Amino acid sequence: MKIIAVIPARYEASRFPGKLMQILGDKTVIATTYENVVETGLFQEVFVATDSEFIFNEIKEIGGNAVMTSQHETGSDRIAEAVSNIDCDIVINVQGDEPFLKTEPLRQLISVFKDDVEEKISLASLKIKLKEKEEIENPNNVKVITDNEGFALYFSRSVIPYPRETAVKAEYFKHIGVYAFRKNALLNFAKLPMSPLEIAEKIECIRYLEYGMKIKMIETDFVGVGIDVPEDLEKAREILKNQTLK
Repeated sequence: MKIIAVIPARYEASRFPGKLMQILGDKTVIATTYENVVETGLFQEVFVATDSEFIFNEIKEIGGNAVMTSQHETGSDRIAEAVSNIDCDIVINVQGDEPFLKTEPLRQLISVFKDDVEEKISLASLKIKLKEKEEIENPNNVKVITDNEGFALYFSRSVIPYPRETAVKAEYFKHIGVYAFRKNALLNFAKLPMSPLEIAEKIECIRYLEYGMKIKMIETDFVGVGIDVPEDLEKAREILKNQTLK
């Protein structure tokens, strides 16, 4: 299998415009993410897919691969356009605002497809357990619930499951927006109209569920910082500073 990684990168993020071009250490956020993905050594090729000349030029200046796309509502739609003429079997969608993603979670996603000899799984993603009440209730954290085989039942910014029965201690999981697609499934996804639930929640993977597709969720203990708001950038800078001091 030829496995590639594509990082969708939009400049005009609604909650934090220009966040991918913010400085993290001595590099931009998007450059840090790109170089960390390359350094995993898991991919035959790594690309940034963007509609921004600023981001395109930034990646080219560090010697990276970048593809210009048209404007899209979701990262998966952007990646589908970017890979339409690229020869590959598996596409890993790594969020541009997740600069500290580690090798092991990516390896776990790739293993899903290497072990799926009958090719029953077309999409896999990551989840991590949430423990703090503040994190569970934070709408910036997309929550996911799964069936007994680990396939997603639903994603929401609301608290799911709702703890009506307090005698039963519910478990909560945050969806980490890293997706692994079979290329054909990704191209088919991009042809589907955005669904009402996807539009309401602004969570692209709900489109898969609404059209009857299955998403295999892999639990990880990876703890990083997704940069959604300016406060997250400060957390990321603190993590980088601590890593440098060690």
